Amino acid sequence: MKDGVNGVALAVFIFFFLAVTVMGFLASRWRRAENENSLDEWGLGGRSFGTWVTWFLLGGDLYTAYTFVAVPAAIYAAGAAGFFAVPYTILVYPLIFTFLPRLWSVSHKHGYVTTSDFVRGRFGSKGLSLAVAVTGILATMPYIALQLVGIQAVLDVMGVGGGENTHWFIKDLPLLIAFGVLAAYTYSSGLRAPALIAFVKDTLIYIVIAVAIIYIPIKLGGFDEIFAKAGEAYAQTNPATGKPRGSLVPGEAGQWTYATLALGSALALFMYPHSITATLSSRSREVIRRNTTILPLYSLMLGLLALLGFMAIAAGIQVKNGQLAIPQLFETMFPDWFAGVAFAAIGIGALVPAAIMSIAAANLFTRNIYKDFIKPDATPAQETKVSKLVSLLVKVGALAFVLTMDKTVAINFQLLGGIWILQTFPALVGGLFTRWFHRWALLAGWAVGMLYGTIAAYGVASPTQKHFGGSSAEIPGIGEIGYIGLTAFVLNLLVTVVLTFVLKAVKAPEGIDETSPEDYTADAGDRGVSTKLPKIGADTH
Repeated sequence: MKDGVNGVALAVFIFFFLAVTVMGFLASRWRRAENENSLDEWGLGGRSFGTWVTWFLLGGDLYTAYTFVAVPAAIYAAGAAGFFAVPYTILVYPLIFTFLPRLWSVSHKHGYVTTSDFVRGRFGSKGLSLAVAVTGILATMPYIALQLVGIQAVLDVMGVGGGENTHWFIKDLPLLIAFGVLAAYTYSSGLRAPALIAFVKDTLIYIVIAVAIIYIPIKLGGFDEIFAKAGEAYAQTNPATGKPRGSLVPGEAGQWTYATLALGSALALFMYPHSITATLSSRSREVIRRNTTILPLYSLMLGLLALLGFMAIAAGIQVKNGQLAIPQLFETMFPDWFAGVAFAAIGIGALVPAAIMSIAAANLFTRNIYKDFIKPDATPAQETKVSKLVSLLVKVGALAFVLTMDKTVAINFQLLGGIWILQTFPALVGGLFTRWFHRWALLAGWAVGMLYGTIAAYGVASPTQKHFGGSSAEIPGIGEIGYIGLTAFVLNLLVTVVLTFVLKAVKAPEGIDETSPEDYTADAGDRGVSTKLPKIGADTH
């Protein structure tokens, strides 16, 4: 790491940061609606985005600064096991092609803003809707915090904020400023701000990856030399575990972990509220279908990005915190001005998803907690005001998380978030295709999955963590090590199926389904309230 502040890199970083800040505030005038006091406008951009805007928005939403930092950092630390992120982002697109257009259609038809809106409408259960909403908020909070961790990593490498002995306020002032700007333009412009900024973010990332994948190997003597040095480094014994540091190819013992983590992550990715928020902002179901075919371009980028972990080893990068490995690689290998461009790509790559995540969490609170349980007669203007305020509170919570807790804790809680959010899959995706599942069975299955997943993750230790040290544990009945979230999901599904048979046998009330079969294939222009009549004697509580 260079001594002092890297002035040139910092100047370039500030230039891009100021540019996207201006864009963020100007976004409020972009596609301005006649009535801005509604969640459709503030929280979903008026449901008006076309194919390319949606593509950039979803890409900016799913491929975050933390992805930019964490995926190659995982490979830097442990080797090829970190490549699980590549197959899971390939698996996810055929999966979402089957259900996202259906979710868009029914949400457009009934004015649903969140997944919990759909669950409540489909199963007539505010309790199940609340469970999905709380899970979404819990899973999103540490995810937002990790975006701020990404910004902080870049600032640390540039030498901004002083050393460890610097007063906390001075050290964290740049992060506080970045947070304040993010909060201000999100409050002002809603989802339009990250949608507009995503164009800059993704362009910068593609430029940086294209240059890095060509320029850095040339400086390091080619990929043969990079893989040779990485293989030597992984073969060395890790003093903390007494085992090799990692491997260029996953060993047989790690194959179950690799496969289950990839599959579980693919199932979970579009359960996150921010993924659905970006999806529902599009103007037609055809836009969603097109995006599922072109979004895999980001997976190509991710595969190239992952190789940076090997390059960091070959370049001799030594850091105590693995999250600093890639920013440090950029500063070491690139000219200062281009290092600034790379840092700006990471920094802006944190702002876009952080904004969408805070909006998504705020929408969940407003629609499925505030309106359902606190103020049922809330007007659209009141909903929008509450959502704006809650989006600020969510960001404040994430900032407090980053400033007061060990960064490894934030990372582990994000892993726990993935385990949690997967437990909403049966209610959401199952509900899009069938009404067979009983609402009480879905709630019980969710509770079992959440409880098992949390307890199992709590019992995982690592060389640096006594609890929540990872997301993999022994699979009951099989004996192999696998992703806890997928095991919890299977238990969730088993409980749901068994209890559905029982509850149907005793004729437990199933609740009102306010949707109709044709709602799931409706397109733009078909919006309106379904005329389907409720079942006689149905229970809405």
